Amino acid sequence: MKSSTIRIWYLVHKWASLICTLFLLMLCVTGLPLIFHDEIDGLLGHEPAAMTGQGSSGEGPGLLPLDTMLEKALDQRPGEVPLFMAFDNTTPILTITTGPAPDSPAEDMTIQLFDRSTGEPAGQVSEGEGVMGFILKLHTDMFLGLPGMLFLGVMGILFVVATVSGVVLYAPFMRRLPFGTLRVSRSQRLKHLDYHNLLGIVALAWIVVVGSTGVINAFATPLIQFWQQSELAEMTAAYQGVEPLPPSRYGSLDKAMAAARAARPGNNPQFIAFPGGAYSSQHHYAVFLQGDTALTERMLTPALIDAETGKLTDVRPLPWYLTALLFSQPLHFGDYGGLPLKLIWSVLTLATVWILWTGVLLWLRREPGAVERRIVEIHSGGTAGEAA
Repeated sequence: MKSSTIRIWYLVHKWASLICTLFLLMLCVTGLPLIFHDEIDGLLGHEPAAMTGQGSSGEGPGLLPLDTMLEKALDQRPGEVPLFMAFDNTTPILTITTGPAPDSPAEDMTIQLFDRSTGEPAGQVSEGEGVMGFILKLHTDMFLGLPGMLFLGVMGILFVVATVSGVVLYAPFMRRLPFGTLRVSRSQRLKHLDYHNLLGIVALAWIVVVGSTGVINAFATPLIQFWQQSELAEMTAAYQGVEPLPPSRYGSLDKAMAAARAARPGNNPQFIAFPGGAYSSQHHYAVFLQGDTALTERMLTPALIDAETGKLTDVRPLPWYLTALLFSQPLHFGDYGGLPLKLIWSVLTLATVWILWTGVLLWLRREPGAVERRIVEIHSGGTAGEAA
């Protein structure tokens, strides 16, 4: 590699790292407890008690009709309208989200839990409250809403760029040393450099995966808006120019669910989005169906049902970019493999904190001209020295 090329890659690595490092440290520190959010919520008593029996997404004599469950939820929140109904395939617990208006923001929503086998309330979810809610908000958007999410998405892109450029630089700067060399008897700065390089190479695949999935998650809102304006608009083209359907004219949920199941036999409903929200049109129940395997349950297919008549309008899989979003969300926090994978995720997160911290120390203790001297050594056959 030419000296000029190495210098360019070094500048890319340096500035991409300097710009994003402090924000990435914050994301790692806040992301660590979020890896164990289910376990922490359980310890704090924020999760309903585990139940066994038929899942709430099923149909049968043991479960109450969806219309009955919706009526019970609205009785608890007079004056509000339904926004979402979500199901559990292993227990009869379902959640019903209501708000003052069909397009209510998240902070105005109320999430109630019901046992569909008895019709009794099973608690209420305090979304975004408490310590975990604070940490999640800081991690996702720094309390700045969409601008904060997009800003952190850009920081994630810079993190990936810094990682790739660091890999490119690793070979020429360390080619005269065995892989994994730690020069602990040399200067403190050189020790930090070796730990920085070694941990960066060892955790490379994980860093790229978590950094990339974090970027995808940060751009979730624009991706959903693009889907609304493209495919969802195409699916509901016949309703263009028609007045939005008021909640007083919503028809039977059970009839809509039957139409969705008939359109995708063998699939289970994950949630229903009511008219007027981000995941549906102004006129439809959007029943999001999932497969019945570990892989296909992450792949959702929306079935649009006319909310007044209960007739199917259209059903089609989500586009690739939303499918990527659905797969990236659990992968980002290690939610695929239970507690063992979460423990691995936490160890790698701590390693990333150390990589970022040693990068900061290397910058603070840099020696003027060290990189230029090292580039000269590389092309003159000298011994491996320090690099900023």
